[in-house]
Amino acid sequence: MAWHGAVASLPAVEGNTMVIDIGGASTELTVGTPQREIVDSVSMPFGVVTLTEAELHSDPPRAEELSNAISMVGDAVDNAAIERPTLGGVSRVVGVAGSIVTIAAVELGLREFDSSRLHGMALTKDAAEDVFRTLATERLADRVHNPGLPVERAGVIVGGCCILVAIMRRLGLDNITVSTHNLLDGVVSAARLTGQGGKP
Repeated sequence: MAWHGAVASLPAVEGNTMVIDIGGASTELTVGTPQREIVDSVSMPFGVVTLTEAELHSDPPRAEELSNAISMVGDAVDNAAIERPTLGGVSRVVGVAGSIVTIAAVELGLREFDSSRLHGMALTKDAAEDVFRTLATERLADRVHNPGLPVERAGVIVGGCCILVAIMRRLGLDNITVSTHNLLDGVVSAARLTGQGGKP
């Protein structure tokens, strides 16, 4: 459903689309076709909350904590790519959910949420790395003042950055497309497809 929600209002592309969904306790990588059929999905046991609690104990996190967090996620991505070859060679990668949308908002310096600027935005690897370096080197008390970063996400956003950066590095992604649409949009999209005789 998250995959359907993420791509529902994005332009169609030739080839498969992979959706990255970073949650609180896990991260899902899901691949679907232009016909909106899911062909593969893998769940990694790292989310913004679990990774933060397991590895990022200092304020700001120490270099070795950040390195360990990125390595753990990177190794999981490597294993997933070996076991699931469909994760490679996709035509488009879309990022969905709070952490990725927040990273994009910080990159744009948005003082207020603006879906029209965020949805469909190309978030480059360089931009994601830049946001990561900025947020990871600030104390929480200073981090909360970054435009685009909600106060309630400030304590775990570095974990989200670690996950996204690790995925982009290990899969060699130059950029991802940001989607502000989510699981609920996917439920609506799938219902429409089913009503039209499609496969949700």
